[in-house]
Amino acid sequence: MLATALVPLMIGCQQPERNVPTEAPAVDTSAASAGPAAGIPIAQRPVVLFLGTSLTAGLGLLAEDAFPAVIQEKIDSAGLPFRVVNAGVSGETSAGARRRIDWLLRQNFDVLVLETGANDMLRGTNVDSTRANIQAIVDRVREARPEARIVLAGMLAAPNLGREYTSRFRDMYPELATQNDLPLIPFLLQDVAAVPEMNQGDGMHPNVEGARRVAANAWTVLEPVLREEALSQSID
Repeated sequence: MLATALVPLMIGCQQPERNVPTEAPAVDTSAASAGPAAGIPIAQRPVVLFLGTSLTAGLGLLAEDAFPAVIQEKIDSAGLPFRVVNAGVSGETSAGARRRIDWLLRQNFDVLVLETGANDMLRGTNVDSTRANIQAIVDRVREARPEARIVLAGMLAAPNLGREYTSRFRDMYPELATQNDLPLIPFLLQDVAAVPEMNQGDGMHPNVEGARRVAANAWTVLEPVLREEALSQSID
């Protein structure tokens, strides 16, 4: 079963706990684009901010191969006038993401893709605590940027933590999405988890092809959000 196979892969999201600086750098992955968006200077384009763990940061990959950078390629190919900023930090928990959100709110962004919780699961963090942290991030963004769109990336739990935990962790994401009216990527690692050819030599982190698959999973949900956002701003 996929859940059983998640054990070795999900461990790959876990890095030794570090004192991650609150002001951890975010990486602008935008590049010159073609199509209708070409006439809009990159610096003036609305920002899609990716807040996440090693999956977002692209641990073991070049910056241009991390899945947010692949999303930038898709944005450019679609002629949409957005630029991607990657604020992923390897090893970060939802509590760390919550601590960082005020610093990230110092920069403008129109869409936030929120990927967090995997490292909480690996540490056996109480699901209610993880849920509270994610909810606090959503609340803080909506307080500071009520017009910003938030897309939530779902994750599954490894089964070694028990049936009750894995069930509650799995259900947490769609429940939060429903309660907050958020677009949900059901499982970010769909067709990547436990697929050897989609992962690096450690069998844990997505390789270049795996990152492109992750980007495709995210794009299915993100593309209509960006098209709606572009239309609402009359910038398409």
